[in-house]
Amino acid sequence: MKTPIPGVASWITLCIISLCSGSVGQTVRPDARNFTVLDSLDSPEARIAKAARVAPSQRQLTWQRREFVAFVHFTVNTFTDREWGEGMEDPAVFNPTHLDARQWVRVFRDAGMKLVIITAKHHDGFCLWPSKYTEHSVKNSPWKKGKGDVLRELSRACREAGLAFGVYLSPWDRHERTYGDSPKYNEHFRNQLRELLTNYGEIAEVWFDGACGEGPNGKRQVYDWRSYYEVIRKLQPNAVIFGMGPDVRWVGTESGYGRETEWSVVPVTVQEERVAELRRASTFDSFFTAGDLTAEDLGSRKKVLGSRALLWYPAETDVSIRPGWFYHAKEDTSVKSPEKLVDIYYSSVGRNSVLLLNVPPDRRGLIHENDARSLAGMRRILDATFSKNLARGARVLTSNALKGHEGRFLLDGRYGTYWKPGASEDSPWVVFEFPRELALDRASLAEYIPEGQHVEAFRLESWDGAAWKEFARGTTIGYRRLLRFNLVTTHKVRLTIEGCRSAPALNSFGLYRTPSGL
Repeated sequence: MKTPIPGVASWITLCIISLCSGSVGQTVRPDARNFTVLDSLDSPEARIAKAARVAPSQRQLTWQRREFVAFVHFTVNTFTDREWGEGMEDPAVFNPTHLDARQWVRVFRDAGMKLVIITAKHHDGFCLWPSKYTEHSVKNSPWKKGKGDVLRELSRACREAGLAFGVYLSPWDRHERTYGDSPKYNEHFRNQLRELLTNYGEIAEVWFDGACGEGPNGKRQVYDWRSYYEVIRKLQPNAVIFGMGPDVRWVGTESGYGRETEWSVVPVTVQEERVAELRRASTFDSFFTAGDLTAEDLGSRKKVLGSRALLWYPAETDVSIRPGWFYHAKEDTSVKSPEKLVDIYYSSVGRNSVLLLNVPPDRRGLIHENDARSLAGMRRILDATFSKNLARGARVLTSNALKGHEGRFLLDGRYGTYWKPGASEDSPWVVFEFPRELALDRASLAEYIPEGQHVEAFRLESWDGAAWKEFARGTTIGYRRLLRFNLVTTHKVRLTIEGCRSAPALNSFGLYRTPSGL
């Protein structure tokens, strides 16, 4: 995020997300909290109002604005042609012939990705760095005669290119002998966390899944999640913790497709005897219970009204560019097409989520040509579609606007300015009048989430010279909502907010036309 990305400047600077407009993380309200307690005596109206005031933490906002993230699955499995290793693999099998982390980062950067997360240790326990706490690592492989460190090379390449760097560290370790002896293994795991969080510069995301098995002693390991969080907060306070952590949740599938209605504010379980303590707390970490949230409805009014506490807990949507997560030569012809990746983008980033796309290096230690070609094709389609916001230059009329938050801010391309109507407005609207007739088939809307997530339903209409005709509608907006619809030709478009939890704060609005042939 610190340097512009060659080849995608048109998308970054001209489309409505305006990522390069100012620094990434400066806009969280000083009084904002990313959780709240709901009282038993609260009226339904009071509960919804509290939900509307929950906002992201600084680290969550920075993460959300990255939008598109690379996942890198790479370990002994790459060389044994497996998805899950057993932990008994000989480190000698790990021997990439032409490993080039800078090549990976060039491919990711040119695709528009802003963060790279690597499987520092997968379930097999093999470490891509020379850990002091195990012999099952690159230090005992022939690659670079045991002197190599994949994490050092990748973290350095990310810094050089202006990308953020993150790590996946599997709690399940099928090699480690202390696994299953919970106290001993938890200390072992914390030690490895400390290595990752102190030796490779700034870490933007720590990725945990919940995979768990029995150790050599026949006992199932009990993970001490809260102690892991404490290590991360101490050593990398700006890193978000994904999955089994309190900052970012798994969307619930590995398809790349998020929910049509995606709330970032969701109910969470809190022990009743700790509610009073939670009211005084400044962080939710010690109250968080690890687990996946996979239901279709996570944050509706019905869910809010029946809950005891709410947390800003946004979704990350993961998928692999190939059928598997690790590289397999037999899948070289099964790489997702640019068109499929674009569809996934609309259904993840375009549905208030962050897209985590796995792109596994091959046995050479390179991103395969087919994968790179699909990513480049995806980027071309997105750039061609979103290079010009056709709503720019429109005359903007609103039903109402607070002073300093007029409708014109929807089109200024800046993060931190927004349109906000008065709180008494039931169905606020904005009309965009164009100097000439336009043909449109895409739209983008964004709430200014440092003010919370508010919109529950909206519609878009075009003026045909005599009446307004609806051409698209949606439910939640959140950080970003992208809509696709049949071609509409008009000189006037109206956005109407049909339902919201409080006066919405809309950061941006965009209208686009897909170039013919794409």
